[in-house]
Formats: sequence, structure tokens, C-alpha cells
Amino acid sequence: MSTTAEHAEHPKFLAHHFYTPGQQADSAKLGMWLFLGQELLFFSGLFLAYATYRFFYPDTFLEAHHHLSVPMGGFNTVVLITSSLTMALAVRAAQTSNQKKLIWNLVATIAFACVFLVVKYFEYSAKFHHGFLPGKFYTGHGIEGLPHLFFGIYFVMTGLHGLHVIAGIGVLIWILMRSKRGDFSAEYFTPVENVGLYWHLVDLIWIFLFPLLYLVK
Repeated sequence: MSTTAEHAEHPKFLAHHFYTPGQQADSAKLGMWLFLGQELLFFSGLFLAYATYRFFYPDTFLEAHHHLSVPMGGFNTVVLITSSLTMALAVRAAQTSNQKKLIWNLVATIAFACVFLVVKYFEYSAKFHHGFLPGKFYTGHGIEGLPHLFFGIYFVMTGLHGLHVIAGIGVLIWILMRSKRGDFSAEYFTPVENVGLYWHLVDLIWIFLFPLLYLVK
């Protein structure tokens, strides 16, 4: 049988450079895990920077972290953990060809992500209002030492995490549009699963950021 004939018999979701759905799924998962691995390395550098500055300026970091809103951070933690649940339910719905539950859980995940960003907006607004900004932009009062270092780390870490949330919303919307088109089923759900892995990583990073910046004394 010719290569052209072989590809003609492939399911429509199977890319032309793969010969079996399993081969395509395994390749996609490998690519996603490699991507997630470099994301962990990326954030590991930021965690290391935080640990270094905290080691050299423990009193400043201790005092400055009291100016973060624990209720807002805690609320956002609950929001993201709940979004991980709805994302997991979306993946399960795709695996069982439950189109309605897939769409509703994706919508819920996107909604939770938007709530997270709205809360972060109000939290950032309070920092701007009080002058708790990084580097030379710091104009706040009442914190001894070099508080601009703490807020520099805070804005870099939470800001980059926020960009990952925005990117997550983008790919979730893409998956939602494809779901409404009927692209996913028990036969093919790899994109939903991979986006779910990305979203769980976003949630996991915040689970580390919240206690590190807001709670650790």
C-alpha cells in the first residue's frame, strides 16, 4: 500500500507526519512535558533569586511581606485550585465524549482565571497607590531597609505568573472554540489534556508563590 493511500485512511485529526493516533499523542505529550520542564527551570531561577535576597535582607523581607493582602492572595489560591478541578473535569469530559460537560467546564475554568486576574488588578492597584513599587519607582514609607528589592521580586514573580495565566486563558479559549466545533472525543482529546497539564502547572506555581511571598516568616 502506498504512503498516500495509508494517509488517506487516517482519521482527520491525525497530522500527515504521523502514522497512528498513539504516535501523535505520545509525541504531543513528550513535547508538552519538555515545555513544562523548561518552565519549571525558568521559575526556579526566580525562586533562587528570592531565596538569595531574603537571606541577605531577612528583616526587610519580613516587614515588607506584611504589606501584602493575605485575604486577596488566599482567595486567589482557592480560585486557582478550583480552576484546576474544573480543568480536570473538562479533560475527563473529553475522554468520555461528553461534549456538554467539556464546554461548561472549560467556560468555568476561563471564568476562574479571569477572576484571578481581576483580584490581582485590585491588589496591584493598592501597591501602586501606596508607592510599593520596584527599584527606583519605590515611593512608599514605613518599611526599613531596602523594601524596593522585595517588591521588585514580588512584581517580577507574580507578574510573570500573571502573564502565564493570560496565555492560559488564550489557549483555553482556543480549546473551547474547537470543543464547540466537536473536535474532541474519546478518540481524540490530546490538546485538551495538554492544555490541562499547562494549567495545572500555572496553579502549582501559584501554590508555591502564595506562601513564599504572603505567609512565610
